[in-house]
Amino acid sequence: MDKLSLYGWNEILFRQKQISDFSNLMHGRVSVTHKTCYEVVSESGNFLCELTGNMLYSRDPVDYPCTGDWVLFQSIDSQKGIIFDMLPRCKALYRLKSGQVSQKQAIASHIDKAFIVQSLDEHFNVRRIERFMLQLSEEGILPALILTKTDLGYNADDFESRLRHVSTKIPVFYTSIEMPETIARLREFISLAETVVFVGMSGVGKSTLINALCQQSILATAEISEATGKGRHTSTRREMVLMDSGGVLIDTPGVKLFGVTNDHSDSLSGLLGLNDFARECKYADCQHINEKGCAVIKAVEEGEIDRGVYENYLKLRKEAWHYNASVHEKRKSEKSFSKKLKKDMKLLKSNND
Repeated sequence: MDKLSLYGWNEILFRQKQISDFSNLMHGRVSVTHKTCYEVVSESGNFLCELTGNMLYSRDPVDYPCTGDWVLFQSIDSQKGIIFDMLPRCKALYRLKSGQVSQKQAIASHIDKAFIVQSLDEHFNVRRIERFMLQLSEEGILPALILTKTDLGYNADDFESRLRHVSTKIPVFYTSIEMPETIARLREFISLAETVVFVGMSGVGKSTLINALCQQSILATAEISEATGKGRHTSTRREMVLMDSGGVLIDTPGVKLFGVTNDHSDSLSGLLGLNDFARECKYADCQHINEKGCAVIKAVEEGEIDRGVYENYLKLRKEAWHYNASVHEKRKSEKSFSKKLKKDMKLLKSNND
């Protein structure tokens, strides 16, 4: 198997390259995203690349390359290059851009699986897991929950109870770098040429876990903080590494809040285990908020649905609706501006004639 096949290059990507205007250029995969440039791995080696002016100024920032994207580039020398085109992005992980209400940011693309990493300590948060599951649900990315630091001791019954609605939907792995057999089981879950992105808060052990899977210190890690009991933040960029067994792993910086950028209430209710009750609602279009005859609300009141799960359902729906409403207003404003610009240009041309 050639080098790029290990990184996921396949016949579909080859055909997409053939219809590009730049099919004569080299192709490669973005392994690290910096602010103004990209590290690209190719059959001819690794290159530090910048975008052409056309790509930089004619695209929305969300459409700039991200870690995992496949690009077509021209080498300047043995170490540098210029990116001219990007193959169609699929199975991408997005998040709401910090400080924005309608702008999303691409985190990684061409992903097969996403490992949602959480540590089994006082910072464990099942609501955050549900948030990640929703964001991944529409992209065809298989999520898995990776619970770390099991060697520090935890109440198994308590965590299993809190995760009951999650564990029926996605695989769950209990791991510790002090227990090699738990890492081995996780390694077996990653197939040849498969791409896995790691997501979670700072300090949960994403980089340490990747090093353990690769069986060598590839990514920088830090000691546990005595003050907070958490690992200190070390990942500051989205970085791709290749396992000896052929799996592709993408580390990401930790984030406190992962804003959702889709509005699929059916997916959300299914992920949170509400659908079985929703089928019994009086109205087919029931929103499960305050409608009479709502079987979901009844199940919450009778304790069949955890109230925390239900309240997070309402919160995530509200966030997603707000995002989509903001995007709609933004597009409406841009369309209005475009029409006005065309009208002004037509009037200017008429006056010049």
